[in-house]
Amino acid sequence: MGLSVRAVFFDLDNTLIDTAGASRKAMLEVIKLLQSKYHYKEEAEIICDKVQVKLSKECFRSSNICITDQRTSHWEEAIQETKGGAANRELAEECYFLWKSTRLQHMTLAEDVKAMLTELRKDVCLLLLTNGDRQTQREKIEACACQSYFDAIVVGGEQKEEKPAPSIFYYCCDLLGVQPGDCVMVGDTLETDIQGGLNAGLRATVWINKNGIMPLKSSPMPHYILSSVLELPALLQSIDCNVSMSV
Repeated sequence: MGLSVRAVFFDLDNTLIDTAGASRKAMLEVIKLLQSKYHYKEEAEIICDKVQVKLSKECFRSSNICITDQRTSHWEEAIQETKGGAANRELAEECYFLWKSTRLQHMTLAEDVKAMLTELRKDVCLLLLTNGDRQTQREKIEACACQSYFDAIVVGGEQKEEKPAPSIFYYCCDLLGVQPGDCVMVGDTLETDIQGGLNAGLRATVWINKNGIMPLKSSPMPHYILSSVLELPALLQSIDCNVSMSV
């Protein structure tokens, strides 16, 4: 390929693996459990919806509680809010561990994504840069067995700051021995992946917009938009051609 881009930083969740899809499948398994074993009816879906909202509002950085306790408490609260009565920690744990194990089972790197990473790595350094709780993200990395495709892996929960802070991007550059202007950030979240890449002055930011979402006017503007991460190799070639022409 002979690219002038020297490194590509990839987000993990909903960029390389279908975390949202895995989460939906996991919630369906919990609904089945609650309906078949505990004879919940529509309450099963209400409980899962409540947990989903609690997950979306998580802020693990401001909490000293471990992620297992925190997420078991989401289930405990959702069950109590829906069913009333005394708290049921045992049922909450059963729901949480079923959700977690099912979700991890469905977190896989697709074969075409593996092939793309393998080819790209012949020409550029690849780094995985993922926000989130250390334990949670490391379990995902283990589950999808993606370690061998990257030159380095950086988890936001293990650093002083996460995306979109420039510091974590500079740390990644130092790990690979490259400059921000040598790097491209690829991710699905405008507020973290794209804003972070812009803040750090990377060569380019690439937004993976699988669902054709229209961003808000106030959202950060990526340099490039792709509907699939598999379109990236061709884009990197075009970025390189543009650089060559401008020189």
